[in-house]
Parts: sequence; structure tokens; C-alpha cells
Amino acid sequence: MIFDSKSNIRTAGFVKQATRELARADQTMAALIKQVGPCQLSMTWRSHYFRALVEAIIYQQLSGKAAGAILARFRTLYPPRRFPRPDEILRTPDETLRSAGLSRQKISYLRDLSARVLDGSFPLRRISRLADEQVVGHLTQVKGIGRWTAEMFLIFSLGRPDVLPLDDLGIRKAVQRAYGFQTPPAASALERIGGKWKPYRSIASWYLWASVDGGEF
Repeated sequence: MIFDSKSNIRTAGFVKQATRELARADQTMAALIKQVGPCQLSMTWRSHYFRALVEAIIYQQLSGKAAGAILARFRTLYPPRRFPRPDEILRTPDETLRSAGLSRQKISYLRDLSARVLDGSFPLRRISRLADEQVVGHLTQVKGIGRWTAEMFLIFSLGRPDVLPLDDLGIRKAVQRAYGFQTPPAASALERIGGKWKPYRSIASWYLWASVDGGEF
């Protein structure tokens, strides 16, 4: 299956239309939209797919501030003004990567990703033509890339408009607060509520994140 790229989050007009339709479909979401303001969701590293995946691995299970500091130190290990290539990461000793704050586990993830990209076993050039679930299946071949990381890639690199990360703690906490749950909802409950947000669940996800994180995403 080839993905219809016309459905990507590409323009402010598309996002405005999505915001209007979300507000009409769900009163609680309408209140969040009013609280947060205009959606700032954008495609962070469109076409820079290797960079996006490296950064996603670095950010796993860390606060934005801590991960940003590690990423900054990681970048200083390589020539300025460009992102390191797969071969450069593979040549970097473990102890050097550790000095930037990367765990041994994340180093192994970065090495697996870099090796696969370098030997051609993990092609990225045509990934934008795949449907969402095909992208998830392709990305999760790589050690350390799970469904959450793949979903972040779908939203922030490929600009897919209808992605709802059911296991994302920030989204679950936001739904708990906005929709009156006593605890963060289970994936099944979140999926049920999120049915109102189709086909704009990526934009709804951004509003949920922004409502608890002050727009960090």
C-alpha cells in the first residue's frame, strides 16, 4: 500500500481545519483547544529520517530537558553544522559516547540503527510512501525502536495526521485530567475516546501534550 502524501500535516490551513473539526466533534477537546491556543504541530525533521530516529532514541524515557542536554553533548563529538553520519557513529568508541551521557543500552541502539542504514538493510528513502502500520513495522525492526518511537516518527517526521499513541503517558495523564478519570485511562478507553478525533488524532495528541507540558511538543 502506498500512502497518499496529500494527507500529510503540511500547511497551517490543514491544521486550522483539523482544529475546527475537532472542536465540533468533542466539547472537551474544544475546551482544551481554547485553553492552549493555536496548534503549533509541525514536521520537525521532514526527510532527515536518520537524524530523527537518532534523536528519538536519545529522548527515550528521559525528560525533554535531560535529553536535550545529552543530545547537545552528543553533537559536540562531531563536526559542527551537520548531523553525524551512520559511519561516524559506528567509529565512535563506546567510552566517548558514554561521556556524552548515553547509556550502554542506547549506544547499542544507535549502533544497530547506524549499521543497518549503512549496509542498506534498513532503507529510509521510500518510507514516506508506506502506510502508517507499514512504517511502524519497518521501524520496529531496529533494536530499541518500539511502537512509541515509531509513532513519534509518524507524527513529527512524516506529518501523519491520524496517529494516537495509546501508550504515551503524557497523553493518558492529559485525558485523565480533562475527561475526569480517577487514574490514567487504559489503552482501550483512550482508543474509544479518541474515536471522536478521527481523522485528526495527531492534532488532538498535540493538544493533549500541550495541555500538560505547556506546548513542549
